[in-house]
Amino acid sequence: MIRKIVYIDENKCNGCGLCIPNCAEGAIKIVDGKAKLISDNLCDGLGACLGHCPQDAIRIIEREAEEFDEKAVKAHQQESKKMGFGGCPGSQIRMFSEEESSDETYPDVQVKSQLRQWPIQLMLVPVSAPYLKNADLLVTSDCVPFAYANYHNDLLKGKKVVIGCPKLDDLNIYIEKLTKIIKNNSLSSITVAFMEVPCCYGIVYAVEKAVQASGKNIPVTRIQIGIDGTKSIQ
Repeated sequence: MIRKIVYIDENKCNGCGLCIPNCAEGAIKIVDGKAKLISDNLCDGLGACLGHCPQDAIRIIEREAEEFDEKAVKAHQQESKKMGFGGCPGSQIRMFSEEESSDETYPDVQVKSQLRQWPIQLMLVPVSAPYLKNADLLVTSDCVPFAYANYHNDLLKGKKVVIGCPKLDDLNIYIEKLTKIIKNNSLSSITVAFMEVPCCYGIVYAVEKAVQASGKNIPVTRIQIGIDGTKSIQ
């Protein structure tokens, strides 16, 4: 049958995953770094995900497609819950096994904190805090320090930091606050550290939109941290 259905332009999609939490049916997933409609019968064609794509990569089209199936949606949602998440990969339950070594012992290592300011929550940091002047700013999603063991020495050292959760907070508020911080301070650089889960890419989006809105040319380094603690520069 010919009906309305979501179309995702892979040439525009950057895999940020902001559309995923807003698809109530769980019809969209990130596959090979791109958002994809996993099954026609899971998409109702109403386009609730449209307004959440910063790349304008999603639109509604009419084409030959399998009919929307509410029973299939419920079955898909139940299966997702069994896996430990309700459509959002960032909520999926995962467990990691500790690597065992036979006779090897590890002495306690005292790591010195590299934090040089307070507060650190983005919403609490004053726009004109004196420690932001000429600073190298680290913008961190708040799960990163837990996943990345060398956070203090590798990422935080020599920088001032603001943290937040792009999934639970309002990105528009983040963009507004970061724009003010960038405008009011002569930042030397910005590093944004985020988790590999799609919804966490929102903090990268917020930083890039804030830099654009500020009218300043500030270098931004993007660092992705895997759930297993791996690090990659994007």
